Amino acid sequence: MAKDPSEHIKEFWAELPRADEDVLGSVRDWKNIQIAREEEVIWMKGFTGEQAVSPEIQQLPNCLMYELREGLLFRKNALVPSKKVRTALLWMPIDQALRLTFPISNNNFFGIDEKITVRLKPTEEVQPAVALLSSVAEIKDLMITLPKFKLERMDWTVINSKALFLGTPLLSFPGRTYWTKDGHLLPSGFDFEFKNVSVLLQKKYNEALSQWLVWNEDGTYISVHKNDFRKLSVSSFRLTEKSQEWS
Repeated sequence: MAKDPSEHIKEFWAELPRADEDVLGSVRDWKNIQIAREEEVIWMKGFTGEQAVSPEIQQLPNCLMYELREGLLFRKNALVPSKKVRTALLWMPIDQALRLTFPISNNNFFGIDEKITVRLKPTEEVQPAVALLSSVAEIKDLMITLPKFKLERMDWTVINSKALFLGTPLLSFPGRTYWTKDGHLLPSGFDFEFKNVSVLLQKKYNEALSQWLVWNEDGTYISVHKNDFRKLSVSSFRLTEKSQEWS
């Protein structure tokens, strides 16, 4: 039986202005993608059909997606080609072509001196929360109402006027929850824009894994030494409260 020509494997290319190269962080971990640069244009190929219509691609500004047919590039559902295939391009895997850089920033809201600028982005992947950051002023009256067995499952430490609780199940306090990834504590509902950057950050800034890197949604973070955590109890909370001025 003759093979249905409509069942051929489709090959997709994409075109992006070089001025917009920074937006490719969201697809850098797609290791099947090849990338090539011209003077003003970036070309990409190797997309799966699912990747070609994915939200990550659709959200890239000024990105044009093509289907390759007999050496010609067609826009989606187009009957006539838009361009001929570019030749003499130097192709590289996208994760090698897009080098990660770690510029220095001093905008950490906890007042830490040396920081790196890393973008976080919302994610639809649901991860279990393992940590909670709460204002001490908001929870100090609630603390004494909790049964002992709920408290003793928690480790905690103080960051300025906030309490960071670590353990599950989390306490039913108001505050920001976090999930863990490679020794980082990331806000629930967020992940690194470069998904594979987490291991590189740990190797560069926390190689001994002696700290938690606690991230804010704007890409700033604070490092908290794991030895600073202690078991939670009403007495330890009260002693800490008395030693500091919380309103």
